[in-house]
Amino acid sequence: MTARVISSFGDTFSVAADGFKAVCRARGVLRTKTSILCGDIVEIEYSGGEWVITEIYPRKNEIVRPPIANLDNLVIVCSSTSPPPDIAMIDKFTAVAVYKDIDPVIVFTKTDVRSADEYASVYRGIFPVFTVNNTTGEGAAQLSEFLKGKFSALAGNSGVGKSSLINNICPGAMAETGEISRKLGRGRNTTRRTEFMPLPGGGYIADTPGFAAFSTERYVAIFKEDLAGCFPEFREFADKCRYTDCSHTKEQGCAVLEALAEGKIKPSRHRSYVEMYREAEKLKPWLLNKDPEKPR
Repeated sequence: MTARVISSFGDTFSVAADGFKAVCRARGVLRTKTSILCGDIVEIEYSGGEWVITEIYPRKNEIVRPPIANLDNLVIVCSSTSPPPDIAMIDKFTAVAVYKDIDPVIVFTKTDVRSADEYASVYRGIFPVFTVNNTTGEGAAQLSEFLKGKFSALAGNSGVGKSSLINNICPGAMAETGEISRKLGRGRNTTRRTEFMPLPGGGYIADTPGFAAFSTERYVAIFKEDLAGCFPEFREFADKCRYTDCSHTKEQGCAVLEALAEGKIKPSRHRSYVEMYREAEKLKPWLLNKDPEKPR
């Protein structure tokens, strides 16, 4: 049977497939030589009185910290106030997601306290953007419908309302996750690991504590030559630059800078790009042979 890993603890894994759920262990070489990640698509069979994982299928993407595979969406959660949105952080999250072939989704919470329109307008037309009032639940149904049938993870700093958001888009999921933890032999005081919760109508979502404190290089080394492609709104202009090796930061004849001046690219997005470009300039080529998530 083919299933997906939705939680793990040590060498014990919870898997799910079409309404079927089981707690499994890895067989043989998989237990000693291979890391099984949440999100992995695996083959399982019943043997010796227990379910065992016998094979891991190829991954479409992978993130090392936190360890997750095969994500469809990275849901970037931001508060419209207290704490205010960190635009640079949002832009780094979206860049990493795009680079890893994961679709970014941006959600602004606490809209009952302050409107998020000022911030949401920066990203509409580039990525899917949702606003959710976690007090009333307004907007949660639209987000839940969008995520239905997909495998998603939440990212965002503490205090932005991720737990409340999960409770709004998948009621009862936290309780079910607690039950999975007990089956895996874990108590609530155990160090948190990534655990995926079922969405109404299908799909899974997880709150990922490892995404809270963000540093781009912790997740993947994006080299300067690849960075512009991680800003989707740059793409239609980047090929029109005078120089093929244009950095899109200062050159004359840069079509990206012309688009910026014409209001076709948001200034905050370009500032984030320049900041990330300066960071990328410090990366050394030999990292290509050492980074577990080196560019393809």
